[in-house]
Amino acid sequence: MSVAFATWSLLPGGSDDVQALIAALAPLGVDAEPAVWDADVDWSRHDLVVIRSTWDYTSRREEFVGWAESLPRVLNPAGLVRWNTDKRYLRDLADANLPVVPTRWDPDDVPPDWPEYVIKPAVSIGSGDTARWGPGEEEQARAHLRSLRGAGRTAMVQPYLSAVDTAGETALVFCEGEFSHAGRKAQILTAGAGVQGSVRDDTERGQVTASTATEAELDVANRALAAVPGGRDLLYARVDLIAGPDGAPLIIELELTEPNLYLQHGPGSAERFAKAIAARL
Repeated sequence: MSVAFATWSLLPGGSDDVQALIAALAPLGVDAEPAVWDADVDWSRHDLVVIRSTWDYTSRREEFVGWAESLPRVLNPAGLVRWNTDKRYLRDLADANLPVVPTRWDPDDVPPDWPEYVIKPAVSIGSGDTARWGPGEEEQARAHLRSLRGAGRTAMVQPYLSAVDTAGETALVFCEGEFSHAGRKAQILTAGAGVQGSVRDDTERGQVTASTATEAELDVANRALAAVPGGRDLLYARVDLIAGPDGAPLIIELELTEPNLYLQHGPGSAERFAKAIAARL
């Protein structure tokens, strides 16, 4: 049995997650290797392709989704990849009455009713091309909006929630629909820093530590996954939550395509995911 873990050209050996999974699959009799998604690879020689650290797709999303759709067997499934690689999926979750961070799509101007807010493109990862704006920065924020829209990208605006500065975000990781472990992500966006590059290029932002999920967080995460179209086929999922003004968890992102699974923060999680992959084979 053979598995390919899809990655990108700047990380040809795969992420730390990939290396942990390769090691955990070996005792199960499964050969696994990293493979760059847009390289000349004979994908048909693998029984399964698992998308992992493909962190360069945002500038050519259609090419990436087309690649996923061309594979005979890929996880997570290509249909979910198409749905999840554009953050407009948050509208579907909101329509399902799930608690989502309030979002305005392609607004004509910056929000006058939010003291601080975040502007980002709907197709992005790692907070790339994202900025936190506040009082006195309206012109810079408007320029940010114009730059996104001028490039043909959907802009989204969300209130900046103060819990990011204190408690951070909680990332709940799931394997085959079952909760595995959680991580706590520290502040990523700094006030007055303007448009920032991807957090993947910065070791000082968004540091992750092990965390314990609350019952309220688990409830929201499970409800979110139940609302995913075709969600029963999910091998992995990560639900990113943040406390709203009343302390209740809000969904900030639902990561089903190429999330870091923070396996190093979940004892036994690499073996758990390896067993799930072997079972799929």
